Amino acid sequence: MSTRSLKPIDHLLGEIGKAINVLGAPAQAARASPASRGPGTSGGALVLEEADRRRSARLMRVNHAGEVAAQALYRGQALTARNAEAATAMSRSAAEEIDHLAWCEERIAELGGRVSLLNPLWYAGSFAIGSLAGALGDRTSLGFLSETERQVEAHLQNHLERLPAADRRSRAIVEQMQHDEAEHGAKAQTLGAAALPGWVKAAMRLTSRLMTRGSYWL
Repeated sequence: MSTRSLKPIDHLLGEIGKAINVLGAPAQAARASPASRGPGTSGGALVLEEADRRRSARLMRVNHAGEVAAQALYRGQALTARNAEAATAMSRSAAEEIDHLAWCEERIAELGGRVSLLNPLWYAGSFAIGSLAGALGDRTSLGFLSETERQVEAHLQNHLERLPAADRRSRAIVEQMQHDEAEHGAKAQTLGAAALPGWVKAAMRLTSRLMTRGSYWL
């Protein structure tokens, strides 16, 4: 039986479908949420003071928005990657980070919060950036991935310092996310990630700050 080769329109429609799933459908995790493991991680939001609950909900909303952007970034990079191994690595990282998306969604619901209203904007912008990075070559794309993960690790460490001490459920999720991001960054390095110019890193930090502040409030 013959198979039909995929045309650009097929790839485009496939990416639109993935975007709709990320933005509109509940994420399904392959791994159990870290929030359910370890001492002091039961009880949802009931043990938190109201001010702590609101702060945790906003911080986890920011983390969720970051995972939405990560999905788009990886999809864009995989779409324009020239090397099959690099494309596979991007797609695998996107699949693994679906867990993060699901964990954040679940925790936000427990805290009585909501996801960011700006998520469609973050997705569209990140997909465009990822596609451009992939088009510049696999080593540049992998370098972009490595630097992104390094900055995300620092961002998550900041959230660990800002989350209420009593919110062990959220903290457990963020700690596992930080561990996974470090692994993804290390994988990009082993595949030959190129070092990025300083101005590119600075632009990435600025973009991250805009997304973080926007998602915290909206």
